[in-house]
Amino acid sequence: MALFLINRYLGDDDDNDGSSNESRSKALLAKLQEKARARQQQKSATEEESKAQLSGEEIISKKKRKPKDKNALGQGHKRRKKEELAQGLSDTTLQFEHKDLSAPTGTGKNSLSRMKKKRKHIKTEELEEAESSSSEEEVEKSVQTEKKSVQQRVLAADKPEESDSEEEEEDKDEEEERVEDVSPEETKEQTDQSTVNSEKGLSQSGFTILGGFEKKTVQKVQMVLPQWLAQPDVVQKDINKNLVPVEDITGICPRLLKKLENNGIKHFFPVQAEVIPAILESVCHGLLVGRGGYRPRDICVSAPTGSGKTLAFVIPVIQALSQRVVRKVRALAVLPTKELAQQVCKVFSSYAEGSGLKVVMVTGQKSFAAEQASLVENSGGQSRSLADIVVATPGRLVDHINKTADFSLQHLRFLIIDEADRMIDSMHQSWLSQVVKAVYKSGSGSDASIFRRTEPGPITAASLSQPQMPLQKLLFSATLTQNPEKLQQLGLHQPRLFSSVHSRFPATDSSTTATSQPQERFNFPQGLTEYYVPCTLSKKPLLILHFLLRLKFSPVLCFTNSREAAHRLFLLVQMFGGVQVAEFSSRLSPNERKKALKGFEQGKIQMLISTDAAARGIDIKGVKCVVNYDAPQFIRTYVHRVGRTARAGKAGLAFTFLLGIQEKNFLQMLRDAGSPGVQKQIVKPESLKGMEDHYQQTLLELENVIKEERAKKRI
Repeated sequence: MALFLINRYLGDDDDNDGSSNESRSKALLAKLQEKARARQQQKSATEEESKAQLSGEEIISKKKRKPKDKNALGQGHKRRKKEELAQGLSDTTLQFEHKDLSAPTGTGKNSLSRMKKKRKHIKTEELEEAESSSSEEEVEKSVQTEKKSVQQRVLAADKPEESDSEEEEEDKDEEEERVEDVSPEETKEQTDQSTVNSEKGLSQSGFTILGGFEKKTVQKVQMVLPQWLAQPDVVQKDINKNLVPVEDITGICPRLLKKLENNGIKHFFPVQAEVIPAILESVCHGLLVGRGGYRPRDICVSAPTGSGKTLAFVIPVIQALSQRVVRKVRALAVLPTKELAQQVCKVFSSYAEGSGLKVVMVTGQKSFAAEQASLVENSGGQSRSLADIVVATPGRLVDHINKTADFSLQHLRFLIIDEADRMIDSMHQSWLSQVVKAVYKSGSGSDASIFRRTEPGPITAASLSQPQMPLQKLLFSATLTQNPEKLQQLGLHQPRLFSSVHSRFPATDSSTTATSQPQERFNFPQGLTEYYVPCTLSKKPLLILHFLLRLKFSPVLCFTNSREAAHRLFLLVQMFGGVQVAEFSSRLSPNERKKALKGFEQGKIQMLISTDAAARGIDIKGVKCVVNYDAPQFIRTYVHRVGRTARAGKAGLAFTFLLGIQEKNFLQMLRDAGSPGVQKQIVKPESLKGMEDHYQQTLLELENVIKEERAKKRI
């Protein structure tokens, strides 16, 4: 076959010269085959010598050698490729027809036709070059095959797609050249980089790579409050410098002005001067409609202890209800403790005197039947309300809603929630939901067809066609929460906030993270001076005795964290002698607690030892000093405790006994809450030595007394 091809290339068209051409072609073929074998042997010998000369040092140097510049490699390879294409045009044509030279399959008819047209112009030297080039390509292909297998294992993830175009073949050859010159370590780095680039490309296109997670800095989430919380009506903090004459507040009726004058009130405190006109504005058009004929807004007040919040709601409620004709329960004040309810009831009764309004208190101090008789009267088969204003604790109020017949809240106009933050915490009793349910309960009496009341919803023409009495909520607290989630439980309608402090900021501790909750800031009484006393657990009773007997502090309101601790301290001070002392806790009956408070206000008792039952809202006259025998755990508790002194702009002292492990956290808590500053008061051990012997003897007697009390309880 090879001989036939050579004859055709030599122009074997005539039969006359056939014998001579045949001999000449055989000789040429033999010569070409011999040269090809010689070159093959020489090439194999050269490869063996190069392999033998390649030492370990040369391998290391080859690995450390930097890869060639990509552009230089590409340009050199392309130039070499063009030269080979120019020189071996006829060689390639020969490979496609000479099967013995391992020619690639699949050539087309066009190539064969071109080959026949040019066969007479091919020279003998070109045939020799074709033979030699074909043998060289066989060796080169075997070497490249091994390289391709290595490349496929290393760069399996980045293997490019096959293409018939000449440019892609050139890029493929360039990649092979780079793989040959790059060390294994560099090859691994390039493979990792290519993997990262492919992942980035997928992530940019909108796909997430599983496992390709990156650490991202979490942005700090800023608290966003509702507008009514973020922008309240500001109440001035300093009471003494911002007093407002009573005559300057418009809208108060002459009877109440006379009552205020008789009680010695000539000026309103800042919170009173702001809140009283706001509530009166909501009833200036009667009890059925608010400003502009719409439902009145709810009122929230956050002001320091002793700033006059009670009078701020008593005055406008009394004036709004003084025009009523039929007696119905139109105002309900809910308070957390019996003592605070008794105090509020006393203020209501004082200003309702002479107006015909009846104030009734239901807190459990009387029997349930007696309270029922004070709320509702049944005569001749008809029942009528005996109360215009009801002051109650949550538990007793719910009992009367469920068990007292004809006790109706369907005409309720004002719902007053004092100490609102604590009342929100006790919402698990569901007292508010039961009150709202009773307010919008379907009527069953004689006026049911005339007075119908439905829960408020969207304002429409139908909802406004028949006016009904709105339910307005009035919230008051010294530490009103700014947590919208908690306030949402109250179901407030377009609330309006009056506050003397409304800023929230992150804790000052540098260790706080972005997820830490911001601290609330509270107002402390202007005339309050705060101290803390470092002590040990065994010296605390001696310290309180030192304050009473040697420093002559009196009267002192002392707080403990439990009623057991209050009772034990009461017994110890009483047995030590020299001090008139009383306790105030849930261990005592309401009458006993009332008696203790009265004796303390009259100056007959020097120290009143109390739990937090007396910490909220109670206005105890004459308290000059508050002692936290047990450090409070929460800032709200501390604010309410020290708020029992320095009330209404007066001066007062507050001392807190701190153990060593409590000092750091307690002081940080006060700084975060906006305390003006707490001073350190050190009591030297020498000051307590004179009382230690008597104190040790009293402790022994105390143990015996406590054992006797426990034995009596068991019986």
